[in-house]
Amino acid sequence: MAFFANIFILFIELSLLSDIKTITKLVEKDFAATNQVIVNQLQSDVALVNQLGHYIVAAGGKRLRPLLVLMVANAFGYQGSKHHQTAAIVEFIHTATLLHDDVVDESDRRRGRETANALFGNAASVLVGDFLYSRAFQMMVSLDKMKIMNILSNTTNQIAEGEVLQLMNCNDPDATEESYFKVIENKTAILFAAACQLGAIIAGKEQFSDDLHQYGLHLGLAFQLMDDALDYTADSEELGKNVGDDLAEGKPTLPLIYAKHHADEEGKHLIRSCIENGGLEHLQAVQNIIKETLSIEYTLNRAQQEVEQAKQYLSNMPKNQFTKALYDLAELAVERSS
Repeated sequence: MAFFANIFILFIELSLLSDIKTITKLVEKDFAATNQVIVNQLQSDVALVNQLGHYIVAAGGKRLRPLLVLMVANAFGYQGSKHHQTAAIVEFIHTATLLHDDVVDESDRRRGRETANALFGNAASVLVGDFLYSRAFQMMVSLDKMKIMNILSNTTNQIAEGEVLQLMNCNDPDATEESYFKVIENKTAILFAAACQLGAIIAGKEQFSDDLHQYGLHLGLAFQLMDDALDYTADSEELGKNVGDDLAEGKPTLPLIYAKHHADEEGKHLIRSCIENGGLEHLQAVQNIIKETLSIEYTLNRAQQEVEQAKQYLSNMPKNQFTKALYDLAELAVERSS
């Protein structure tokens, strides 16, 4: 049995699906049904809720978290429709965090266009974010499954803690790798983990829940590590946001933390100052230090380690095109440019 499992893993690594869009096509009908649920559930008697909610959801993005719900459910051969609503719930929670995040970070650009707070104002963004959170919980109740409520209530609480931890880390030049990983696990990776768990629970395969939680957690860490590397290396148009945003906000992400520890004294002093004060005045100099200290290479290596760990937790999954897509999604996490 182990021999055939190894052959299967080798096969999927040799035939990697080309991109996330190709993977999404495997669940195209489910994706369309999920999008319809999102549109229907965005309806409100309050015009501003409709306007702002549709603006942020229409921005699109990769929709990775709902994709994970759909892909896992399909891997187990689920034939119902509850995974559509579950995927929409996950997307609503994610979108609410983006609205709140952009207000806290004072961001003005996301996914290649103005952020909702830049266009509608901070107050509207926060309140519509609250609407999306509460609508997500209304939808959870309608699923009438306590296990789902338990996972998502704990997940949203952990995300909130991650946001506070990140706020505490901001402008702290003594932030460590350990504190950084704590932030990205809580703020980002935990919703990936929940999405994967929910796909299994909806399909009636709770015995796979723990493994899929771990798969999603490591996948989410890999994606965030890549995002943080791209913040110093990508083109603004490709990235869909301003390059150097993390530095401007004084966020000590892994490339900056590693560079600070491996730079010469002048470089250490500059990075500490940039973290403490934020801003982009020294972006080019910091990018040079990051390049000299091989900080991007270190960050990418850590991301690859997370990918390898993620894939290990799929070993007991059914061997089909959907599980293959989950393997490929992990590989694609470290092969993207935006």
